[in-house]
Formats: sequence, structure tokens, C-alpha cells
Amino acid sequence: MTLSLYVDTARWRAHQLSVLAEFPGLVPVAKGNGYGFGNGRLAAEADRLGTGVLAVGTTREAAGLLDGYEGDLLVLTPYRVGEQSPQLSNRVVRTVAHAEAFQSLPVGSRVVVECMTTMRRHGIAHADLPRLAVNGLGFDARAGIEGFALHLPLDRPDDSDPVAEVAGWVRAIAAAGLPTGTVFLSHLSSADLTRLVRQFPATTFRSRIGTRLWLGDVGSLRACATVLDATPVTRGQRYGYRQHKAPSDGHLLVVTGGTAHGVGLEAPKYLHGVLPRAKGLARAGLATVNRTLSPYSWSGRQLWFAEPPHMQVSILFLPADAAKAPVPGDELDLNVRHTTTHFDLVADR
Repeated sequence: MTLSLYVDTARWRAHQLSVLAEFPGLVPVAKGNGYGFGNGRLAAEADRLGTGVLAVGTTREAAGLLDGYEGDLLVLTPYRVGEQSPQLSNRVVRTVAHAEAFQSLPVGSRVVVECMTTMRRHGIAHADLPRLAVNGLGFDARAGIEGFALHLPLDRPDDSDPVAEVAGWVRAIAAAGLPTGTVFLSHLSSADLTRLVRQFPATTFRSRIGTRLWLGDVGSLRACATVLDATPVTRGQRYGYRQHKAPSDGHLLVVTGGTAHGVGLEAPKYLHGVLPRAKGLARAGLATVNRTLSPYSWSGRQLWFAEPPHMQVSILFLPADAAKAPVPGDELDLNVRHTTTHFDLVADR
């Protein structure tokens, strides 16, 4: 019995092609848990798209995909001076975010330079660009600087123009005598990309896209959990590790999916506006009395956790006034964050 992700493959791939058409030259991203699909599956999909480059998070992820992906692998985590990393082939392109890291790499290394944008996460500063020009590496397509990368904010509450930010960097790179042939971008709209292409026709802009490419059409994906058991309970009857009382007559459902899968684990959220904050306060208040909605649904009804998720299963409460209780082997719909969920099975349908 498994926690499953079912993929309407034809629809999913049609969505990928629509994103590729909107962002010509895009670089797919496969990292972490592979957005729920696994990095191996995404590498195969990237091969089908024919982009020639796949971005990954770490050197270990790159090493794990060298045998299964034919193109170049761009490691997004910046190189750190003195780091220990697995043996990598010349198909792996490293990111550098500091002049010292750039200068410490062996001559002939393939490099993309990350620039310090208003994200202020990491990247080389404007003032350090001239230090790259005297390193001695060639600027051709096979060695040295193969491009610059700009990781941009998702939101701009100050109404600043992302195109102006990118344009400023392209001009600064050119003024330092560095190649502006390729610039990798993250979080830029297709309309803004079109504006950039008009301003800099000699520069190839390649958008690095993960979430929108793989998870942008939620209707093509269905997450499901298998019912392992359904036990009738009466109001006040005790159950579970902590022997809570059943709030009413109903059923306890034991279903696949627990903390090992990422079920019940939630990343912090940045809340905008009054309503989301009010909902957050309401959820926190219910949690103090051991009432927590689960991501599981049966017959269109979202169910409550009967107790906190176990490692590989969860126990849910289904009230007696609900639809007919499921039986072992039935599947419940599951609304989870794919980037934090580890499915037992990813199956085409």
C-alpha cells in the first residue's frame, strides 16, 4: 500500500511544451526531492524537451544524474573554496558567487557567475567584476565564464522594475570587459523577458524554471493515499497513543503517508493581508485543543487528523454523518506540497 502520485502524462508534457514556448531557451531545474517526481524522472523529461542544460541544486545531485542525462548539468549551489565534492565530468558547470572562489578553480573549469541582485542572498558585487577579467580563463563556450546568473525576488512591493535591474547588470558586465553572451535568469516573467531581448539582442537570456514547469498544471497531477484500515468508534471511546476521546460516532481511518513522506510537516509561510493572517490564527487556536485539519479528503470532504501523523501512516477521523466509510484498499485524495513530499509511487495514467 503506497502514497501515490498519478500523472496525466500527456497533459503534463503538453504543459511543459507550453512553458518552453513561452520561455525559449529555458533551463529546467531538478533538485531536492525532484518536485515530488524524483530527479531521475525530471532529467528524462528534460532530455525530451531538448534544452541541452539541466540545473541541479548540488554537486551530489549532479553526480547522480551524469549517467541518466546526456546534456550539461548546471550546479546552482555556489562553489566554496576548499569544498569536498564528488568527481565530476566536464559536463558539469559550477556556479561561483565570489571572486575568490572563481580564482581558486582550476584553469579550464566551466563557470557561471552569480551576481548579487536585490535578493541579497549571494553573488558577486559590481565592484568585483573587474577581478574576473584578469583571472586568465578563456571566455569561449568550452572554458571559463559561460554566463552570468541573476536570481531575482518574487515580489516587488517597492514597484521596482526587474528589467531595469537586469539591464544594469548586463551593462556593468560589458563595461568590465566580460562576456554578455548568455545570462541565466530566475523569476522573470515572459513579458519582461521580451523587453530584455529587445534591449540586448546580442545576449541570450535563459530562464531557469522548476516549479512552474513541473507543477504549473495541478490538474495533471493527483496525489492519493491508500486506506489500510477503517475502525468504527463511538463518541467518547478512547483511541491512539494518547488515548484521546472520539468527539462523535464515526470511523478511525488508518491511511498511508506520515512524517517520513513529509505529511504533516509544514514550512513557514509568508502571509499577506488580513484574511490569511486571520486564518492562520484560527488554525493555531484549533491546534491548541488538538484539532488539526489533515491534507486528506474523502468524497470531497477534508478530514481531521485523529492524532499527529506517525512515521509512515496517519490516523484520520471520519464522522458518522459523512459519506459511506472507505474500506481497505480505497484511495483518498491528498493535497500536499510536492516539494516536501516523498511519494512511494509515481505512476503515469
